[in-house]
Amino acid sequence: MSSPEDLMYRRANFATRLPAGRLYSPSHAWLAPDTRSGRRRWRVGFTKFALRMLGELVELQFQKKPGDPVELGDVLGSVEGFKALSDIYCVGEGAFVGGNPTLTAGLRCVDRDPYETGWVYEFDGEPDRRSLDVNGYRAFLDDTIDRLLARQKQEEQAL
Repeated sequence: MSSPEDLMYRRANFATRLPAGRLYSPSHAWLAPDTRSGRRRWRVGFTKFALRMLGELVELQFQKKPGDPVELGDVLGSVEGFKALSDIYCVGEGAFVGGNPTLTAGLRCVDRDPYETGWVYEFDGEPDRRSLDVNGYRAFLDDTIDRLLARQKQEEQAL
């Protein structure tokens, strides 16, 4: 669901909506507080930028079980896309709550609605202190995309 505070982002040939009121990790995950549990619970998903790097998702699995303790950077599981296979890293510390049960029926909602129904997992605890607000993430994306474009240009010139 879009909000007037959301940031519309465009750089090079990449465009997306970045929801305000979320945190964004340096690993291109978003974190949203979920206060319904009465705990310091966080829902976590992939940003549109992360999804673009992965390509269409074909498989997602977790190796952590609900209630397992987690630390920042722990491998929770893996995600396979047409472009890449990647570990899913924890973006905080506390206890793993579990994966999004909707994803057992298919992963299309992750690509279609990554910031709402397509969330990936939840944990109770504290997010990475390096997490950024929406404006900080915009600057981080600018830098990331600029570095990718510079690398691409160097590779093209080397041919």
